[in-house]
Amino acid sequence: MTFELVPATKEDTTYNGWTNYETWNVALYIQNEYPIYRDAYRYVKQCRRLDEKVEYTIFADVVARLYGPETPDGVSWTDISQLDTSELDEMLEELVD
Repeated sequence: MTFELVPATKEDTTYNGWTNYETWNVALYIQNEYPIYRDAYRYVKQCRRLDEKVEYTIFADVVARLYGPETPDGVSWTDISQLDTSELDEMLEELVD
């Protein structure tokens, strides 16, 4: 019996495929809590109707006002220093595609 050494793979530094825990957590609540999902869907549809860019930072202010400053897990909706907003912009766009 022989054993083959397998080279170490690069360590995954993402969180469930997202940039970090905070980005993942925010995306999780937007995609899985129906009232927030509905508001996000409407926001994206409105942006498209008005030919405006979908920006998570704008949507985050609305979510924070409607649902409180943080997700139920304590992650701030608006702390852009912790969130990958471009990844969240893309996620929002994909809600309507």
